[in-house]
Amino acid sequence: RLHPSAVQALEAMGIDINQQRSKHLDEFRDQSFDYIVTVCDRVRESCPTFPGDPERVHWSFPDPAAVEGSKQERYHAFEQVALQLVTRIRDLLILIEREQGGKA
Repeated sequence: RLHPSAVQALEAMGIDINQQRSKHLDEFRDQSFDYIVTVCDRVRESCPTFPGDPERVHWSFPDPAAVEGSKQERYHAFEQVALQLVTRIRDLLILIEREQGGKA
């Protein structure tokens, strides 16, 4: 299930994930990908191989669910990770667009 603080932090950014759910990797086995993005070191080490050898991108984020402290401190951890993810996703999309533009 989705962590309530993740839902709240993204909602504050105008992103509604209420209808989303966590998905097991097996749900994506028959799909092909150009990029695989991992966001925690544990997953990076155990990330399986994918058909077509997609480019791997790793962003090391601390797990906001592991943060201890007040409710506000825990929420702030989710908020910070969400902001960093949005920034990195935007940057990655710009990079991909430039790379694809250079191939055409």
